[in-house]
Amino acid sequence: MDPLGAPSQFVDVDSLLGWTDAYEAKQLASHQNPIEKVQVDVRSPFPYRKDINAKIILWKGDVALLNCTAIVNTSNESLTDKNPVSESIFMHAGPDLRDELQKLKGCRTGEAKLTKGFNLAARFIIHTVGPKYKSRYRTAAESSLYSCYRNVLQLAKEQAMCSVGFCVINSLKRCYPLEDATHIALRTVRRFLEIHGESLEKVVFAVSELEEATYQKLLPLYFPRSLEEEIQSLPYLPADIGNAEGEPVVLERQIRITEKPGVPDDASDEEGLEADLSFIGSHAFARMEGDVDKQRRLILQGQLSEAALQKQHQRNYNRWLCQARAEDLSDIASLKALYQTGVDNCGRTVMVVVGRNIPITLIDMEKALLYFIHVMDHIAVKEYVLVYFHTLTNDYNQLDSNFLKKLYDVVDAKYKRNLKALYFVHPTFRSKVSAWFFTTFTVSGLKDKIHYVESLQQLFTAIPPEQIDLPPFVLEYDARENGPYYSSYPPSPDL
Repeated sequence: MDPLGAPSQFVDVDSLLGWTDAYEAKQLASHQNPIEKVQVDVRSPFPYRKDINAKIILWKGDVALLNCTAIVNTSNESLTDKNPVSESIFMHAGPDLRDELQKLKGCRTGEAKLTKGFNLAARFIIHTVGPKYKSRYRTAAESSLYSCYRNVLQLAKEQAMCSVGFCVINSLKRCYPLEDATHIALRTVRRFLEIHGESLEKVVFAVSELEEATYQKLLPLYFPRSLEEEIQSLPYLPADIGNAEGEPVVLERQIRITEKPGVPDDASDEEGLEADLSFIGSHAFARMEGDVDKQRRLILQGQLSEAALQKQHQRNYNRWLCQARAEDLSDIASLKALYQTGVDNCGRTVMVVVGRNIPITLIDMEKALLYFIHVMDHIAVKEYVLVYFHTLTNDYNQLDSNFLKKLYDVVDAKYKRNLKALYFVHPTFRSKVSAWFFTTFTVSGLKDKIHYVESLQQLFTAIPPEQIDLPPFVLEYDARENGPYYSSYPPSPDL
């Protein structure tokens, strides 16, 4: 209540409905469990996290009216922009805010600056400048908008703020497409909360009526409220989901930085490359992507440096990854030939490959490769193990060495580095010989990771039985061959 007894116009964030509240209320009203237990074969790079969802609020209203630690003001470089958000903040904060802003001497695009809230309910205002959008400079605009959200969150963390109210930073005046900008906003906040979640209690997205539908549509992609919603949202994620912090990544524009900027990284390798570089062009901060066609020619000639080869390989892998995220792979997923289960005795993620479920003569093997990349990309960032069930496979299920070699060549280095063990279950003599030749003469670094497992009892010494979903036919075969030593363990009903 204000001094005259009239209701306050300000809104306390603690009184607002959380992102999961309405969803769970709807589920309860329909007599459903809010978090359904579903079989999850493929996890989203933005998995269901109840703790993170509890911090998120979507609210249709004026950000200037929020009673929280800080609200966000979107403005121009001189901090004098006249847009609906800024004008409302100035009106409610009072004249002292304009005087304070003059002391800041402007704000560059992507930066964030702090002032007091003055007459607002919020203690602070964080001012930021969103980019002007032009399609030909889309990459720069994406990076700048990411910087806006990231710098606001970082400032909130440094000032030990409990709650932040975001307006939609990309103003209509700056022509940024709302849906594209919302993707960046949501994934940046999501990634920040994953890493620094303990520093913020509430993040409010204050939107207008026009913006609300877009946020309602895209929030489930980055903040799924159940495992079921996570799975349903997965096909709608864009190809570019940024790096581990949500930042857009354009490998072709990354600058190479060395310890000795004035000296080429590999002078001895470049002596015969006909490198006619000017003084400025030879400086490490000026050398960017270079001539892609020339690099490909040098690869064929075997003259490209190891670092350049790795960079080229990373670009190729990213193309495969983008294609995998854009392609409809539901037919491959339905085979249930690759899925994530529990963890091994060391706490590492266990991935299962069921050889019998791969009808190589009936499916598009390139789509199978895309599906493997789609599933494994976010798994392989940490240590993991593979369990391959060779049980009851025949000639129609045998992956040939050419496909396996292509898979090994395409995948990112993290796949090979973080794969700690490959358990080859129920191998035959022929499969052992084939695996030996493949790991000896075709690929390197894999042989020592392969463990031939003759029985499930042997497998359970490395992976607890309750941590792995077994196809029924594998259990039946193992009981027939090795005896029903673990009959109390139920098979997975979905396999």
